Amino acid sequence: MAARSTLRACFSVTSAWERPPARLRRTYFDCRFGQLHVHQAIPAGGGFDEAVALVCLPGARGQGGFFRPLLQALGIDRSIYAPDLPGLGQSDPPPPGTPLARAAAEAVLDLLDSLRERRCCLLVHAEGLAAAALLTGLRPGFVQRVAAIGADASPLASALPAGLPAAAFDLAPADAGSLPAAPDAARLARLAAFLGTARPLA
Repeated sequence: MAARSTLRACFSVTSAWERPPARLRRTYFDCRFGQLHVHQAIPAGGGFDEAVALVCLPGARGQGGFFRPLLQALGIDRSIYAPDLPGLGQSDPPPPGTPLARAAAEAVLDLLDSLRERRCCLLVHAEGLAAAALLTGLRPGFVQRVAAIGADASPLASALPAGLPAAAFDLAPADAGSLPAAPDAARLARLAAFLGTARPLA
């Protein structure tokens, strides 16, 4: 019941009917370091006419399950991928000495290339911002929007390319080990509205 209420709060403005919740699953994708373990949300419609894909980059703990409370609500109209960063959780490690932020950025690009995604939005928590900054540098123009949890607006803007839409959302502190099981509906609606303006290429 709480999940349904959250979904209605997020999409009552943009939809006159209640969309079914996303399907959640965990799977593995190949990347240059081996296999990347990914928490995934798939729109109930199967991905037709969906918004641009969303990739979630966790903080220092590096596990995509951190974002699980958000996947069903935000995955109503877009595919979402929340990977365990390379060497953390159930993902294979990069070569010794590889900085985590760079390994994360490269692995995510491998993931999106394998899915033939031509654009994405990013949702980052705390230190995940470093990987987001590297990813935007490695593939200019690929990222359409960046939303951050547990990051101040000023370092967020300075870390990313000028002109890239970015915003901070107060859903959890930077040192949080997990998100609330039922995130605040109003804050979640603002996040959904920010991400919802990004559309895929024609």
